[in-house]
Amino acid sequence: MGERDGDAVAVDGDRFSDVTNRPSGKRSSRLSERRASRADSGGDTGTLSRSSKDAPGKRAPRGNPIARIIQFVREVVAELRKVIWPNRKQMVTYTIVVLVFVAFMVAYISGLDYAFVKAVTWLFG
Repeated sequence: MGERDGDAVAVDGDRFSDVTNRPSGKRSSRLSERRASRADSGGDTGTLSRSSKDAPGKRAPRGNPIARIIQFVREVVAELRKVIWPNRKQMVTYTIVVLVFVAFMVAYISGLDYAFVKAVTWLFG
């Protein structure tokens, strides 16, 4: 029937969200702002240009390589602490499941190979 806070429009008792009022995220809002500014200036190319510092082939120097290696090792240790390691029972169970699956696949592919060999020898003699 009317607008309510610009979020939704009620038509015949149903509510429909007005997508044009709010962007879904930061990237889409930035993109729409850039397109709007290009449209105002008359030069809408439809693509976003990168600045020279965002170029993929150029890196800025980052300081001491030893400090970077130490920081990397610290981050690796921090990530390994977040891992939930399986206990002995889980490890045995997972290993058995993998070995059974591998044995099944070996038997299946061997059976297919045997069938194809028989078919080719029957067909071409």
